[in-house]
Amino acid sequence: MSIDAKLAEAKPNPFWFTTVPKTAPCAPAIHDMTCDLAIVGGGFTGLWSALKASEHHPDATIVVLEGKRCGQDASGRSGGFCAPSISHGVSNALTRHSSEVETLIRLGQENFDGYAKDIDRYEMQAEFAQDGKLNVAATPWQIDDLHSMARNYARFGIPYDLLVGDALKEKLDSPIYGAGLFEPSYGLVNPAKMVSELRRVCLAQGVVIFENTPVTSLTRDAELMRLQTPNANIRAKQVILATNSAKPLLKRLSLSFIPIYDYSLVTEPLSNAQWASIGWVGRYGVSDSGNQFHYSRKTADNRMLWAGFDAIYHYGSDRSDALLQRPESFALLAKQFAEAFPSLADVQFDFKWGGIIDTSARTTFFSGTAHRGQVTYAMGFTGQGVTASRFAALTMLDGLGSLDTDRTRLKMPRRLAVPFPPEPMRSAAVKLAQNGLAVEDATGERSRFLKLLDAFGIGFDS
Repeated sequence: MSIDAKLAEAKPNPFWFTTVPKTAPCAPAIHDMTCDLAIVGGGFTGLWSALKASEHHPDATIVVLEGKRCGQDASGRSGGFCAPSISHGVSNALTRHSSEVETLIRLGQENFDGYAKDIDRYEMQAEFAQDGKLNVAATPWQIDDLHSMARNYARFGIPYDLLVGDALKEKLDSPIYGAGLFEPSYGLVNPAKMVSELRRVCLAQGVVIFENTPVTSLTRDAELMRLQTPNANIRAKQVILATNSAKPLLKRLSLSFIPIYDYSLVTEPLSNAQWASIGWVGRYGVSDSGNQFHYSRKTADNRMLWAGFDAIYHYGSDRSDALLQRPESFALLAKQFAEAFPSLADVQFDFKWGGIIDTSARTTFFSGTAHRGQVTYAMGFTGQGVTASRFAALTMLDGLGSLDTDRTRLKMPRRLAVPFPPEPMRSAAVKLAQNGLAVEDATGERSRFLKLLDAFGIGFDS
């Protein structure tokens, strides 16, 4: 079957959206109002901020302003991988944040545990399960990296299983991969259901959510902050900016991250025999070890999400909705799927879509304040925001409350968000980095440009 035939019936929408019952949107803001806390953005970061704020201040007036529908952009389009990390993994923490690596690992695990407890506490039906993740390697240098990961995990007491030969085939049987590392302390969630449930709980907690209400400007209004929307002015004592991949309201953040697109396919439902033919009998997620990496997982109805590899930057930080569809990326993913799983070569794909990632040069989220501490922000999650967004929300709320906590004492979120250069240098630098990463995947050799970035503690990831 040709690649075009496999993709011919694929719907150009996220599969996850089909798993959530259609509900009426929250009404847009049409009247001026004043509130204690205004939150811009109704994705993971914004909704976690609203929920946690309502817990800490049950009598406060909390307003969420979402430009479209909650979770319609980055959050609801993600793979739903729940990492027990806030630092983009242990290796990144060691490389770029060595002075507080133990604290980062501890806080990452505590946040993951808190994430699971909140889901249980509020009875969120989001298909969350701690089923683990299998990291697989295709080349000798990637296998070396897995052994390095294993040493780091052993050093910090993180459970893992290093797998080769038949042990790997019992988890995943593919001609592409020669070794694997399984980490049980990893979770998966249905991202659209998670957004829907966070939204439900926030509304039940008394949070006011305005959907289809984009904020066009943020200015000072005496002692308050004024948020301009198309039909109403919202005045707030404090503001959380949870806009992530969207164009930032604070001009100073415009060079702090870039929007990167990656793409996803979801297959038709697979039979138990088809899953058994590739050795994938559990419900763990899978991610390969390349710089240009794939990530994959099962859905509740036994489809496979197969995503990643391409990480596309569009000139001028273009965020047009048309970029959510990219036929050449879908075709490449379908080709790579057949190479990784020959027994599934004739499987058809039912869904194809793109998502947007707020990529920072340090590959971890950064946070800060503006307007005399009345405005706070967190962004730059670089594809690792499903669970880290909860931690970022708590960090911002701690900052607004002038609290001295483990979160506010962390250096990582407060480090300078290394700016990306303006165009045309930005596109050239991204292309140079991506070419270097592709060469390293193919040869194991790191380019001089990437080594230079390493020396400054910065890089490119998704």
